[in-house]
Amino acid sequence: MKKTLKTIAIISFVVLSAEWAVAQNAKIDSLNILINNSTTDTARIRLVSKKLEYLSTINLDSAINLGLETLKEAQEIGFYRGEVDLRQRLVYNYSYKGNFEAATEQLNYLEQFIKPNGDSTDYANVYGNWGLVNGMQSKYDSSIYYFEKKIGIYERSGKSDLLGKSYSNIAIGYQQKSNFPMAMYYQQKSLELHEKNNNESSQAYTYVNMANTYINMGDMERAESAFLKSIELAKKMQLKNVELYAYANLSSLYLSEEQWQKSYDIAMKAAQLGSSTGDQGIQAASLAKASRALVNMGQIKKAKETSQKAIAVADSSGQPFNITQAYSNMGYVLISEEKWAAAIPYYEKAFESLEDADMYTEQFGMLYKELSLCYENTGGSSEALKLYKQYAMITDSIRSKENIQKATELTMNYEFDKKEQATKAMQAAKDEIAHTRQLALIIGLVLSFIIIIGALFAFYQKQKAHALLRQQKKEIETTLTKLKNAQSQLIQSEKMASLGELTAGIAHEIQNPLNFVNNFSEVSNELIDEMNEEIEKGNFDEVKAIATDVKNNLEKINHHGKRADAIVKGMLQHSRSSSGEKKPVIINNLADEYLRLAYHGLRAKDKSFNATLVTDYDKSIDKIDVIPQDLGRVLLNLVNNAFYAVAEKQKSGTEGFEPTVSVSTKKEGDKIEIKVKDNGNGIPQEVLDKIFQPFFTTKPAGQGTGLGLSLSYDIIKAHGGELKVETTSGKGSVFIIQLINQSA
Repeated sequence: MKKTLKTIAIISFVVLSAEWAVAQNAKIDSLNILINNSTTDTARIRLVSKKLEYLSTINLDSAINLGLETLKEAQEIGFYRGEVDLRQRLVYNYSYKGNFEAATEQLNYLEQFIKPNGDSTDYANVYGNWGLVNGMQSKYDSSIYYFEKKIGIYERSGKSDLLGKSYSNIAIGYQQKSNFPMAMYYQQKSLELHEKNNNESSQAYTYVNMANTYINMGDMERAESAFLKSIELAKKMQLKNVELYAYANLSSLYLSEEQWQKSYDIAMKAAQLGSSTGDQGIQAASLAKASRALVNMGQIKKAKETSQKAIAVADSSGQPFNITQAYSNMGYVLISEEKWAAAIPYYEKAFESLEDADMYTEQFGMLYKELSLCYENTGGSSEALKLYKQYAMITDSIRSKENIQKATELTMNYEFDKKEQATKAMQAAKDEIAHTRQLALIIGLVLSFIIIIGALFAFYQKQKAHALLRQQKKEIETTLTKLKNAQSQLIQSEKMASLGELTAGIAHEIQNPLNFVNNFSEVSNELIDEMNEEIEKGNFDEVKAIATDVKNNLEKINHHGKRADAIVKGMLQHSRSSSGEKKPVIINNLADEYLRLAYHGLRAKDKSFNATLVTDYDKSIDKIDVIPQDLGRVLLNLVNNAFYAVAEKQKSGTEGFEPTVSVSTKKEGDKIEIKVKDNGNGIPQEVLDKIFQPFFTTKPAGQGTGLGLSLSYDIIKAHGGELKVETTSGKGSVFIIQLINQSA
């Protein structure tokens, strides 16, 4: 089973919280020229604010320093618009650096500073930044609340061009609350807007987050496709930060797919990008993932060194999730060395950094499980049990959410309308308290009526469900009958295929005695003509000699005629349905007969095929009681498979290869052992456990029903015996039949 992704959540919110700007050095250079040539302070500050959008995606420290410097200039000249824009940008940059205290300080100032009757976009941006700050601290309920307010302002003011990013941001909160249908709903709305506006930069951001949602929904194929699409667009638009996020998350996907080397390479690439752009959060997360991949590749020492680097960078970032990831990953490394006690402090530090988080994800639950394991192995049974219960509670919570989400998918388009209706209903309920008792009685009657209707509806639904179950049961029974009939037909087809394999060999066997009969008949006719001539001449001594030759020829004709008769009877016996009665049979003769028939049958179809036949029969074996037709089918199937195997290897052009098929019998105490051996390519280990399953075949379509070995296995089992296989890749296989020697 594939491992669950544990690192996506740490990165995904940052992706959609980023401002949607194209990181292009060329644009920064162009802005620098305009800044240097600006004639007024306000124009220059506006241009610097625009420059900060691009600079934030390249180097956060530089963006923060330039923003603070320019903010002072805006304050000195009383430039309101410039100060608002610069403070909004600083909120984002501080959050991105993990300095939430500074970000909160800027937001508190903005709430007091923004003019009451100012641009509604300013209020929307403040709400959005509150959503960002809360989201990056894993306070997703608060994050969703603020983004809903921002979306409401934009929708009421008709600013559809600004809704795309907001839809994406609120989706992150739902994603982290494990409400994946709602997350996908908003992400799809965001993508539709960006595609409509041909905004490839914003599409790149959205694809990263849609990929994360696909992962959480278990659709790894679509997730990988979305990541690669995001990387393609990010490179085209020179979005280094988006490229970074996509690589970081793609590394997590490969980690979950147990593609360790691939995950490590991508994670290290993301870590280098994070370092160059000043994104310590992603750098720490990527180093932690690289460390986890190294653990699974057995490189523990290197994994520990990488994990220590991740901790150092995460501490500098100040982002709770990154700190949790880095420290818990070091605990994971120590667990791999069974250093349980040493791992505990790292997990405790991981929990400490997420103390205020309002989330219950699978990642959070796994931390409880891993820490529980540490206490269990260090004698802390009580603490281990408490932690494991917490893990189980979170797991059950997630499973319950998954069930709820299936129903949510059917009604998610009405989610917000229903919230408004619920609010109005609550207010109406409060108003009703003040109404007259008569009105209260009416309401009670109405509610009673609704309950009755609901009960009747539930009863109707129950009856409908029972009827549906009865119908489905009938359909299943009909389908089962059809399947049984189809199975019988397939088994009969397999038997007829077995008979077909015999036909060519039998034709070859019959041809030999017929040739003898024809030849001796012609010679006898010539001898009779010669004898008549000698009679006319009176040479009776010569007549007697010729008569003796004719008699010998007739005896030979009779002998070969009986041989052909025996072959035909054998064929009829094989084609006849088995009576199920066991008869005494000489196993050596039966094995040799089917080896010869199978070989001649294959030679009749392919004249170019030749193989060395090796037999080793134990002459001490007496007759044993078996069902000859059934055992014959088993031998024919095994020998035909052996010839197929050596023929396929011969077609591959293996130098010095000589096709060889061996059949041997041996008496082992109260058991008789029959071996059919070939020197073909052998059976792949990954399918070895499936070869006796019905309908499983390694032959190309149309060349096998997949029932041969399955029927053979059942026949031998019905004889009280055992059918086994031994195989070596590139050297061949040997099938072993073990039968109880009931006559021993």
